[in-house]
Amino acid sequence: MRVTLERPSKKREDDFLAAVRRSRKLHRHLVTPPSSMEKYREFLQTGRNPRHENFFVVAMATGDLAGVINVEHIVRGALKSAFLGYFAFAPYAGNGLMREGLQLVLDHVFSELKLHRLEANIQPNNARSKALVEGLGFRLEGYSKSYLKISGRWRDHERWAILAEEWRRE
Repeated sequence: MRVTLERPSKKREDDFLAAVRRSRKLHRHLVTPPSSMEKYREFLQTGRNPRHENFFVVAMATGDLAGVINVEHIVRGALKSAFLGYFAFAPYAGNGLMREGLQLVLDHVFSELKLHRLEANIQPNNARSKALVEGLGFRLEGYSKSYLKISGRWRDHERWAILAEEWRRE
């Protein structure tokens, strides 16, 4: 493993905001991460909600933030499900670090949280993200028109999902 997971914290605020700034072109029209001190602190607050778990993917070689993974809207009871969100930071996109981070999060979701299902919604033109989840065993389940508002516009998404019994760590 070349990465470790870290819970977002106040001490990483400057690192996070710098990573967001240098990744604007990478994130354009795909994700709108917190880009101010106030928004970052709101993000930290959501991580304290038992229905959300947020992680930083940290490159072990440098200690840099390589990306973010969020497990959101965790539902217990009969559903045992959640939504997965993630994004890489420049210059770490495309080098496999997010895949390693997602493997750790999937282990956590299915082993420790004991969830049954995890769903990722991805814009149809985001080939890199679709390849990432498909390589981890997610399957395409459907298409959601005008699913999520990003950068001021409603955007279509493909719905990808994986079940606990489908997750096999390589």
